[in-house]
Amino acid sequence: MKIAMPDLISNSHFPATAATQLGFFAREGLDATIEHFHPASRAFEALRDGVVDFVAGPAHGMLFAFPEWRGGKLLAALAQGTFWMLVMRSDLGAKRGDLSVVHGKRIAAVPVVELGLRLLLEEAGIDLESAAVQIVPVPGSESAGFAAGVAAAKALADGTIDGFWANATGAEMAVRRGIGTIVLDVRRGDGPPAAFHYTMPGFATTDRTIEKDPAMVAAAVRAIVETQKALRRDVQLAADVGRKLFPPEETGVIVDVVKRDLPYYDATITEAAVAGLNGFTRRAGLLKGDASYEKVVATQFSHLWKA
Repeated sequence: MKIAMPDLISNSHFPATAATQLGFFAREGLDATIEHFHPASRAFEALRDGVVDFVAGPAHGMLFAFPEWRGGKLLAALAQGTFWMLVMRSDLGAKRGDLSVVHGKRIAAVPVVELGLRLLLEEAGIDLESAAVQIVPVPGSESAGFAAGVAAAKALADGTIDGFWANATGAEMAVRRGIGTIVLDVRRGDGPPAAFHYTMPGFATTDRTIEKDPAMVAAAVRAIVETQKALRRDVQLAADVGRKLFPPEETGVIVDVVKRDLPYYDATITEAAVAGLNGFTRRAGLLKGDASYEKVVATQFSHLWKA
């Protein structure tokens, strides 16, 4: 069983990573491996093409490979809500929630992820052109083993960008190094309220896989749910995963980052989350219609979310 993931050194899709490293997939009889595909659109294309069985990635990324949700479904939330943060250079003296700091600045975000920043700024009343905001790729994104948040923190330290929109691992590294200030943390109430439901870290598969092997799909969902529960019981398990996979600095921050995320480690996909996802993806030009909840979510596995 293969799982595609667009960012390996991250808290964003951590329950799927942890399910592999802590043995929760194995307990369900699944021999699971994670394969890196960047950007996220490539991960979902690999799912569509049968290269992998599942994706752990941003939910809106499904529409890059499954237009109008044809052929694919979300199985569970790896965590709740939009999971990126806006970090700006610390010497700018930015205040939490004050988006005026982005005027005339160069902000890095990787493909697929950058859509969230664009729409968030627009919803906050900032016209990117008149405000001279440049949203640019994260330097190094073409390199093997690329990790978005880690690379963004490095670019901020190097002075090649003024800020970045990336995961909380990169944000924490920038703050601890004294080079970055968190301006927006959408999960915790910053920015336009609608931004919380732009997307979520999701666990997804194809209709084809659901039809062919529903038992495997159910086992995978159970493994994700049990991993979330285990991390809520003992967040130090995150350090065990970090030591196996991450460089030392990233291992040093992962427990604190995951600890803050624990309230969001819930596999439930709500009607409100799907409505928000629909609204965001329509505005982003990824969705034309209004996909029903059942079109987006494989509801036959929803009873497992609280099992």
